[in-house]
Amino acid sequence: MAQVSRYYDVVRGPDGHRYLSVRVTGFSLLHIPLLNKSTGFTPDERRLLKLEGLVPPHTSTFEEQKERTFRRYRQQVSDLDKHEFMRALQDRNEVLFYGILADHLEELLPILYTPTVGEAVRVFSHIYRYPRGLSVSTQDVSRVDEMLQNVPLDDVRMIVATDSSAILGIGDQGFGGMAISIGKLSLYTAAGGVGPDKTLPVELDVGTNRQDLIDDPLYLGVHHTRLTGTAYDEFLDHFVEAVSARYPKAIIQWEDFARGTAFHVLGRYRKVIPSFNDDIQGTGAMALSGLISAARLKGERFQDQVFVIVGAGAGGIGVAGMIRSGLVRAGLTPAQAASRVYVVDRAGLLMHGQHLEDHQLSFAKTHDDVAHWPVQAQLTAGEWPSLLETVKYSGATALLGLSGVPGLFGHAIIEALHGNAARPIVFPLSNPTAHVEVQPEDALRWTNGAAIVASGSPFADVHLNGKAHPIGQGNNAFIFPGLGFGAIISRAREITDGMIMAAAETLADETAAHGGRVYPPIDCIRDVSVKVAVRVARQAIFEGVAAERRVRNLTEAELAEFVQRRFWQPKYLPLRLAADGKMEL
Repeated sequence: MAQVSRYYDVVRGPDGHRYLSVRVTGFSLLHIPLLNKSTGFTPDERRLLKLEGLVPPHTSTFEEQKERTFRRYRQQVSDLDKHEFMRALQDRNEVLFYGILADHLEELLPILYTPTVGEAVRVFSHIYRYPRGLSVSTQDVSRVDEMLQNVPLDDVRMIVATDSSAILGIGDQGFGGMAISIGKLSLYTAAGGVGPDKTLPVELDVGTNRQDLIDDPLYLGVHHTRLTGTAYDEFLDHFVEAVSARYPKAIIQWEDFARGTAFHVLGRYRKVIPSFNDDIQGTGAMALSGLISAARLKGERFQDQVFVIVGAGAGGIGVAGMIRSGLVRAGLTPAQAASRVYVVDRAGLLMHGQHLEDHQLSFAKTHDDVAHWPVQAQLTAGEWPSLLETVKYSGATALLGLSGVPGLFGHAIIEALHGNAARPIVFPLSNPTAHVEVQPEDALRWTNGAAIVASGSPFADVHLNGKAHPIGQGNNAFIFPGLGFGAIISRAREITDGMIMAAAETLADETAAHGGRVYPPIDCIRDVSVKVAVRVARQAIFEGVAAERRVRNLTEAELAEFVQRRFWQPKYLPLRLAADGKMEL
């Protein structure tokens, strides 16, 4: 017997099949999303669980429920309406929600994740309906251990926690960031096989620096500016200590923290509790995988490319770091790898002599690095090489955007990149869609179809000169669900750099099976996640950080089977009344 909630246990019967032993009946049962089957309750369940008369008489099959509900979804007009419809479904019948999401993942991913989730974050306080997850604020952080006892789930394995300071490309969103945590965990379940009863979204409400939110009477977060410094660290210390005590097997994904804070939080806690930052490490792994695939499409070696990354925040530096690690893994020395990676921020190329943050310093160039560039007069005057100059004089063959600045990659910049490479690699990765650095169609048109393009948000194929050019979607959802699931399966004590690299290389290998693409089609994401989870778990075993004894001596085939058997599937389990009777909500 495995107890995962105070309302029910998961039990395996004498016949080997699982069922839910529930302690809640009647009207109360219908209001627990993980237990509610609505019209799907069998006649026996209705009688035993006191549901007769509370649901329509016809017992619907799961397929009938999915068809009826998805027809209604298709009647929604705007993308935000569709987002709200699916969230409302999740709040009343979680298994049905995931059944529909798994069947229509490619269509629904842009609705429940980027780009539509950005709009849901903006208006979160105004469309709020139903409590989900854990909210920890400055008003109650000293009692977070007590608050965690209020969460009815007893075996949480994956937590997504955000302080909402840097949501997507739209910045500080205060309490609205809870929508991001909910959305990410939906993908952990639908794409990564983590059971919904093993997940917990968390909003770390340390305030907001948005005066319009503070002044909004409908805003649901605390109405003061953000904590900083020692007070902020103490806040997170309380949270991490309480989580470790309540959920000793849990992994934390830190999500959408501002640039300096993101690296600080990751460094402070990654060896205290198994945790990683998706914006830094997930984005880095996703980008590295796509670049390896793009080099293969060119018929060239990854280590022969020269990379310009625009944006020196958490995402940009995370990508630069993964590229540098990938180049070393491909055989270059650390110095050789560093010479092929250039990071550009608002002031221009990162260089020593600027006021740089700690996480940016290792990517800063010296005057000697650019001594052969015709920019020496600028440097003497205290100006730094521009993006155009950096692309042109570095010999860049790949340009990646994580700046959030729409249209930043103009014609001249793409033309300069094309001058260095017959097939330039152009990855405008900023989200949401309105913040993309260049429209894929423009990048292809300006290079007469030669560019290899991938974007952070979904774009349709571009048709040019009678040829269809698929636009790969560089979506972190190819990485983090499998990474998290592999860490859960192995009970990793730490999320190591090697595990992150294993996820990136697995995605590149899986992409190779889909010829002519930078990333696999979105509808392959569940299969990709299984492969990523297996490789991540294997890496955890290899590095000696796997606490799960059952996986340590498994063969590759046995480990794959172990992962596949534990991949949660959206289907109703039979419900039976627990022998110890019912409880009231």
